[in-house]
Amino acid sequence: MFADRAKIYVRSGKGGDGHVSFRREKYVPNGGPDGGDGGRGGDVIFEVDEGLNTLVDFRHIRKYAAQDGQNGGKRNCRGKDGQDIVIKVPEGTVIKEAQSGKVIADMSGENKKTVLLKGGRGGNGNQHYATSTMQAPKYAQPGQPAQELELFLELKVIADVGLVGFPNVGKSTFLSRVTNARPKIANYHFTTLNPNLGVVDLEGTKGFVIADIPGLIEGASQGIGLGHEFLRHVERTKVIIHIVDAAGTEGRDPVDDIYAIHKELEAYNSQLAQKPQVIAANKMDVVNPGSANPIELIRSEFEPKGISVFPVSAVTGEGIREILYHVNKMLEDIGEEITVFEQEYFPESQPEYLNEPYTVVYDETEDEFVVEGPRIEKMLGYTNLESEKGFTFFQKFLKDTGILRELEALGIKKGDTVRMYGLSFEYYK
Repeated sequence: MFADRAKIYVRSGKGGDGHVSFRREKYVPNGGPDGGDGGRGGDVIFEVDEGLNTLVDFRHIRKYAAQDGQNGGKRNCRGKDGQDIVIKVPEGTVIKEAQSGKVIADMSGENKKTVLLKGGRGGNGNQHYATSTMQAPKYAQPGQPAQELELFLELKVIADVGLVGFPNVGKSTFLSRVTNARPKIANYHFTTLNPNLGVVDLEGTKGFVIADIPGLIEGASQGIGLGHEFLRHVERTKVIIHIVDAAGTEGRDPVDDIYAIHKELEAYNSQLAQKPQVIAANKMDVVNPGSANPIELIRSEFEPKGISVFPVSAVTGEGIREILYHVNKMLEDIGEEITVFEQEYFPESQPEYLNEPYTVVYDETEDEFVVEGPRIEKMLGYTNLESEKGFTFFQKFLKDTGILRELEALGIKKGDTVRMYGLSFEYYK
């Protein structure tokens, strides 16, 4: 089964929490803090697997999570790091953020491996927070939270040349003639439901990869007739061979067909319509000798626009060699670089979690509420509480961090005292 789209959930590992503990040894009644740090959470990594060519595995497993970091322990024991999770995908997979549809990573070209989500950092144990004014800190840093995302995976076939055209114009026959690919061929619409890849070997050249993109119909750019499923595979190709039924065996006009397909390409992605094209006027072996020469009609319409037209017969092989060498020359002029989609969404730039630790307790002996922690100590260090602006800023900090909410939960009332590192404040609302 060919599957070229999937929706999955991924989660990195949470960082382990730092530990709060104190040395307890014989003859050392008041040992210092010895809480260990938490371990790092595992990363979510995507990696190209050359042996894969579809996304079918993601239909069965939709949730992927890295391992959480282990919490720190007593006696300075550091928690174990969480294991990364490596997700294998076929080359050409575009990873998007599901809600916005923005590209996070394109697993193509040189990008064989990417760390999509980093695991959370482990929290510091309380040994890190001992100071001259606070020698027995009763808090440790919690581990950084895990990151999670819902992803949309989309496989866009990587080929140098894409074959486009209406159903039954002979694309599959053309592909089987010029490569060793053996697509199923039958006489009904949407014969080809999966992109077929083949390698063209040309004497004196290094050859190229060609893809038979399933048959298009009018309205394909709006998703009619599986249009979106097919059109996405044209996006990476460097050159488009537009195959048309020059004999009009199904009663359609070849010139109208070319314009109709061009319109669908432009409607789906305007850049597709700008790609270099060449027209293969197929089925010349069944052209009615008594009718007007369709090649001249097609050439007069499209060669002035810079699009070369070649009369071919995929059945007999007539004209095939000429068009392949022409396409090979076009590819040489374009160069090696393939289309790689730029990153638009950056998970690491999402708001950082403010997770420096603090404690809020009520001291019954002193009848005071005590707030401690490295975040508070840092804030007091660089805030001028003598100024009205500085004090307002500090109040906002207490509100934003949730400290005021915790004081209220402990039952603080107007006029009560709050102590922070030797500074005392009167609480008021």
